[in-house]
Amino acid sequence: MTQTTSIRRDGERPLLLDLFSCAGGAAMGYARAGFTVHGCDIAHRPNYPFTYHRGDALAHLARLIATGEIRRYAFVHASPPCQHGCALTVGTNASQGWGRSHVDLVAPTRELLDATGLPYVIEQPNGRAKIRKDLSLCGEMFGLRVIRHRNFELGGWTVRQPAHVPHRGRVRGYRHGRFYDGPYVAAYGNGGGKPSVPELQAALGIDWTDVREELTEAIPPAYSEHIGTAFLATAPLAVAV
Repeated sequence: MTQTTSIRRDGERPLLLDLFSCAGGAAMGYARAGFTVHGCDIAHRPNYPFTYHRGDALAHLARLIATGEIRRYAFVHASPPCQHGCALTVGTNASQGWGRSHVDLVAPTRELLDATGLPYVIEQPNGRAKIRKDLSLCGEMFGLRVIRHRNFELGGWTVRQPAHVPHRGRVRGYRHGRFYDGPYVAAYGNGGGKPSVPELQAALGIDWTDVREELTEAIPPAYSEHIGTAFLATAPLAVAV
């Protein structure tokens, strides 16, 4: 059962901080749930659909805490870079000697999020990322054409875990030189039977960017809409000070 938490609102909608925001997959879901969203990413993200700050996410969060501006926000979502611990990096890529070293930003992100005193979410893919799997979501739970398992650590609040829906078949594409058809598309990489950009957009539920790299990094907005709706349904609103 979700804990009751008094949250702040900015105007008519509570204000959410979206860290490591990429092109806004998570942001769009939260906006649909009822939040006003401010994003932050170190890369240039001209396709991000909401108010956006370009810069280091942890430095930006530290400044908001130091100045007290963090009190404007009701909730924080963070998707720190996942290459350090994702299943692909530590599995296939590592076994083949591919890839490069990646920095693990989960622990410093959590430390700053705890310092805000706000409810938050840390999102990571399946793999070795050191987060609590308080909530795990899959595209099939929302009728999407991607599986895209994602895990969420919830800080300062809880939500019920929905049942995992059995997958309907394979992810379409080549495996060891053989092509397999299936109801899902592979929302990562390029080549090897990977989907076209329009197919990716349709499968993820994202239509505001056509950049493949942004699409392959994004979480489906349906995930964060589910999270945001669940949080707002049980958290009374308080006016920001």
